[in-house]
Parts: sequence; C-alpha cells; structure tokens
Amino acid sequence: MNIGEAARASGVSAKMIRYYEQVGLLAPRGRTESGYRLYGPAEVHTLRFIRQARRLGFLVEDIRKLVALWHDRSRASSEVKAIALEHVGELDRRIAELKEMRDVLAHLARHCHGDARPDCPILEELASEDPVASQESHSTFAAKVV
Repeated sequence: MNIGEAARASGVSAKMIRYYEQVGLLAPRGRTESGYRLYGPAEVHTLRFIRQARRLGFLVEDIRKLVALWHDRSRASSEVKAIALEHVGELDRRIAELKEMRDVLAHLARHCHGDARPDCPILEELASEDPVASQESHSTFAAKVV
C-alpha cells in the first residue's frame, strides 16, 4: 500500500509517517519505480503502536526504545516497566506544574476587577520580570498579587 493508504489504515498522517521515518521510528520503506513508498501490514501495525505511544505522551526517544523492545521477543518486561514508570513520574511533574499554573491564573483572575478600569493584575503579572522563568515559584508570585 502507498503512504496515503498506510495513513488511513494506521490513523497516522502521511506527514507524520515521513517524520517517523526521518527520525528512525519506522524503517525507510522501499519505493516503486515511480518513487512511491510501499507499506505492508507490519509497518501499519508499528505505526499504530507509535500512535498509541504518542497518545500516552511518550517522547520520540522513549518510543524508539519501546519499539525496539516490542520487536525484541527476548526482552525483559522490567525494561519496559522502567520506561513506563519514568514517564509516569514525568507526567506527575507536568500535572503538578499545570495545577500550579492554573492556581496562579485563577488567583490573578479573582483579583482582577473585570470592569472598565485599566488596572489589571493579570496583565501586570504577565508584564513583570518573567516570573515563569525566574527561580520564584508560581505560588510565591501569586501571593504578592493582591
């Protein structure tokens, strides 16, 4: 099947299939005489695997490791579990950061009058000395806003 058919069968866009080949998640495919890539059921299955891993938020390097482990029938499941647990930890960190950002923004919104006055703590905080990149935590700069 050609790349369009593989895209439809796997749920991965043709553009992403090309990208996955470029970064080495999917082996480069043979081509027809007219230059079209050819894909079979094994490649479609791998593309579905990659799509699922992306849905779970795995990064390309981790997906590369997972694909290699998936194809290695002599693998130890402990290797797969270690990658998954590391990713769970990263997701937990990201969730905590998102909750903190949400709390800061909610705090700022509560303290914005939302009327015809030009004073706005939301804009003032956004215009301050890059608080997100500073060493202060979001909760510290949220406490400063009254």
